[in-house]
Amino acid sequence: MRKPRWPVLLLPVAVLAVASCDRADPPPPPEVRAGQPARGADLIAQYGCGSCHTIPGIDRADGLVGPPLTRFGARSYIAGELVNNADNLQHWIADPQAVEPGTAMPDLGVSAIDAQDIAAYLYTLD
Repeated sequence: MRKPRWPVLLLPVAVLAVASCDRADPPPPPEVRAGQPARGADLIAQYGCGSCHTIPGIDRADGLVGPPLTRFGARSYIAGELVNNADNLQHWIADPQAVEPGTAMPDLGVSAIDAQDIAAYLYTLD
């Protein structure tokens, strides 16, 4: 007597089901809960970030020296050095030379609260 072939046909489905169990959901996009994105947008213009970066939503922010900051909230790393999270981004904005000595990103004297609000704005760009 022949055995039914349906268990063999279900094997690929079972393998895919087990393999998908190993995958974790992606982490939520980074954010700065206490930051004020609208103030951050104003600060980006005030500090002149757009002279080096292209930044959506900021008037005349079409610089080509630094990387474009489009979809910043969806990025994995900051400056290719730091995991993209709120603490790291605020540190980078406030003191880029401490993160990567000699980087082209200048130290603009951004205060901690200003860095927090700038980061809050950048995380709206996902």
